Amino acid sequence: MKKLTLLSSAIALIVSCNALAKITPEQAARLGNDLTPLGAEKAANADGSIPAWTGGIKSAPAGYTAGDHHINPFASDEVVLTIDKSNVADHRQFLSPGMIQLFDIYPDTFKMNVYPTRRSASFPQYFYDATQKIATEAELVQGGNGLINAAIGIPFPIPQNGLEAVWNHIVRYRGVAASRNGGQAAPTSNGAYTVIGFDEQIMFKYSHPDATADALEAENILFRFKQSVTSPARLAGTALLVHETMDQVATPRQAWTYNTGQRRVRRAPNVAYDAPGTASDGLRTTDDFDMFNGSPDRYNWELKGKQEMYIAYNDYKLHSKEAKYADILMAGHINPDYVRWEKHRVWVVEATLKEGTRHVYGKRVFYIDEDSWQIHVADLYDNRGDMYRVAVAHGLNYYEVPTHWSTLEVYHDLNSRRYIAIGLDNEDRMYDFSVQLSDNDFTPAALRREGTR
Repeated sequence: MKKLTLLSSAIALIVSCNALAKITPEQAARLGNDLTPLGAEKAANADGSIPAWTGGIKSAPAGYTAGDHHINPFASDEVVLTIDKSNVADHRQFLSPGMIQLFDIYPDTFKMNVYPTRRSASFPQYFYDATQKIATEAELVQGGNGLINAAIGIPFPIPQNGLEAVWNHIVRYRGVAASRNGGQAAPTSNGAYTVIGFDEQIMFKYSHPDATADALEAENILFRFKQSVTSPARLAGTALLVHETMDQVATPRQAWTYNTGQRRVRRAPNVAYDAPGTASDGLRTTDDFDMFNGSPDRYNWELKGKQEMYIAYNDYKLHSKEAKYADILMAGHINPDYVRWEKHRVWVVEATLKEGTRHVYGKRVFYIDEDSWQIHVADLYDNRGDMYRVAVAHGLNYYEVPTHWSTLEVYHDLNSRRYIAIGLDNEDRMYDFSVQLSDNDFTPAALRREGTR
């Protein structure tokens, strides 16, 4: 059994006494002092294998131009440890149960190349300032299914319960807007695959520098998202529009789809929870996307504590335009020679399905990077209590923003011995974080235009 430790005795006291109490100004004053501006432990760990946070990446490497695939700022780093089936038992305290199962299922091919830890996560100053401001003000409402008194920043940098920690992931900073091209692939058991291409646009209303809590609550919108399938031809033109709300009980997620066969825009209330993801071959659920999204109302959430763990971080080699899809995608799992693993501290949050509700996942355990609030690993159990799927987010710093976000998400289905990789962009254009988007780009009429163009 892994030993999980809470960030401080003060947090442990709050959790045991009043799980919904706000943090005090004295606790918030730790942000930017012994804690980072987002609430992570600033200091190194005991043996120095996790260094102190010194601000993350502060500027782009020489030779980089916005719009390029990102230059690897750590290209000279060498592997310090390779974990495979022969020695995984020696390192299991730094692995999730789901990751350990991948070594069992693919003993001859799965491995983890571990590199020096680089705490590269960094964000704009206005995001840090907003986090400091709302740290003593933000609240959960509607049983934890809504958020008030919060804008721009991380609402709960010193989380007191599991719901607060997962809301930090939901509203974490990923820029103000982004346009991205790329795709996903779900290789068969023999490694054959078809890349399904997507064009996506997203506008993060919550993160806009001018956002206010009052305005966000009045509009009740966190972000707007639009996706259209570009290939293969049989799927091209299918499109999805989502308006994500801050209070999903007051107003549930609003979604619409455009189907090329029907040539109609239709409401899509089922684009939520465990409905299959778009063109996913049934290998992920809708709320798997981005490692977790949507309303948390079907689960009971418990903050288990914090632990040190190997997670996929600074994955610039996997992200590189020099890596082709054929290099990355293989039978069983992606090519481990392209993946960089590092030891980081993660918050551990366990979600257990509420009695009287339904979902294909009876339990979900999320491992959340302390420096960015990005979920990096998710162990997903079925309703019998068996491990069903394991999801991994391969993160890096998009230093032109800056933000830490995944470059690829991989969902392993342990029953079918297949996986789906989402976010393939090595052979496509890079994310555009400078795109100018408006609410008019996210209407049902805009969705029709997207599907028919």
